[in-house]
Amino acid sequence: MASNRTFTMIKPHAVADNHIGGIIAMIEAAGFRIVAMKKTQLTPALAGKFYEVHKERGFYGELCEMMSSGPIVPMILEKENAVTDFRTLIGATNPANAEEGTIRKIYAKSVGENAIHGSDSDENAAIEGSFFFGVTEQY
Repeated sequence: MASNRTFTMIKPHAVADNHIGGIIAMIEAAGFRIVAMKKTQLTPALAGKFYEVHKERGFYGELCEMMSSGPIVPMILEKENAVTDFRTLIGATNPANAEEGTIRKIYAKSVGENAIHGSDSDENAAIEGSFFFGVTEQY
């Protein structure tokens, strides 16, 4: 059975370009309820820990640098079939391949600056959400 929660974060360039409100409006219009949200900034070390699964890939260093370049907005979202529905809402990683009306089609600049992260599985949603929202931040 699919989880009713997923994790997302608005990435630094989308925050810098003042797209937080527009992206949140799209999320809520798609029927998601925001159960936890904050604005924070990753250090390079924390970005490295979050993206550790990609450590052996060529883009890892650039990814960590970009993700620690400015504030981000991590969120826990709730909706039936949350992970799958959210992946549909954000669209393909490459905005050129994203469906019209998706968050990445509207707000992404490139594959590397794709505006938003979305968990790819229920398991990763739980892990990623726990990374940003600890036991003192009940949701």
